[in-house]
Amino acid sequence: MANIDRADWHYGGNYPPGLPPENGGTHISIYLAWIIHRDLGSQALREYAGEMHQRVLERHATGRDLLLAEMDEKFFPELLSREGKAFTHDYYETDEYLTDYDRVLGGELETLYHVEDTWENYDRMAPVLDERLAAWRSARRAF
Repeated sequence: MANIDRADWHYGGNYPPGLPPENGGTHISIYLAWIIHRDLGSQALREYAGEMHQRVLERHATGRDLLLAEMDEKFFPELLSREGKAFTHDYYETDEYLTDYDRVLGGELETLYHVEDTWENYDRMAPVLDERLAAWRSARRAF
């Protein structure tokens, strides 16, 4: 199964020494939580997530908690609805997401791996994701 992203991929290379490895999944975490909150996940996501799905919805766990505990640190297409896959392909997989993530959350941080996995950061990023999804939907309707 091909992956869209993997937290463990980020640990190598230029990963900042001294940061916990789970920080390699924070960018995935925020996107995954947004997918869950916008009902863009698949039945497979609900099955993989089990009770963690509801915990993310209720903000008792983050997307990173789910990624690490239930998904072997991997974000893959089968976790997404048909629309979720198409949007993720056009947005997340083209690095537009990381560009927005850097613009919104990067700020004065040493690296993007220093972004904290918090609901406050999710709340800063979610409106941007909502805008991107709305624009993407509008563009698709135009064709």
